[in-house]
Amino acid sequence: MHIPDGFVSGGVNAAGFAISTVAVGLALRKADRSMSDERLPLLGVTAAFVFAAQMLNFPVGVGTSGHFLGAALAAILLGPLNACLVMALVLSVQCFLFADGGLTALGTNIFNMGIVGVFGAYGIFRLLYAILPRTRSGFLEAAGAASWCSVVVASTACSVELAVSGTIPLAVVLPAMAAVHTVIGLGEMLITTTALSVILAARPDLIPQRIGNA
Repeated sequence: MHIPDGFVSGGVNAAGFAISTVAVGLALRKADRSMSDERLPLLGVTAAFVFAAQMLNFPVGVGTSGHFLGAALAAILLGPLNACLVMALVLSVQCFLFADGGLTALGTNIFNMGIVGVFGAYGIFRLLYAILPRTRSGFLEAAGAASWCSVVVASTACSVELAVSGTIPLAVVLPAMAAVHTVIGLGEMLITTTALSVILAARPDLIPQRIGNA
């Protein structure tokens, strides 16, 4: 899902850069005003975890691999704007130091994974958790579903951008991307729910949502 240089048009990259710049600017302003000293280390730890986890690929069929996205985990722990900031930081480091995603496409990659993925996941999580019981299992079920959806919606945005750029027709790229990322989403769901289970067991105070004992 990390778009290299030359895969999408200049217009798409310009739009992605503009939207991502505004979103990251808002996130920085919010973090500066509202992030407490107690919560600030969590932002750094979450960014480090997402960065490290994204470096580990797992096989998805023949010749295809996927990796953890982390948008849902960051959004649930930190809120969507802070999660957007985390994803922008991780994606920027990957781009500049590891050439993972093109420099001209950095804004587009941040838009797909740090905005669409984050806000899509957070919206789905809040919707499901409002319906499901406010218990540990309900929390993890909502988080798992949101994490799976985050991968699918981010890959869908990427597919649309490739089609709009004339790189590949939407009728070809969307089914292909959806098929692969539906499977990758299962790995995302497993990692996200496992991480949140560990946090619930060790430091439940880090979870901002109210959760019952069941």
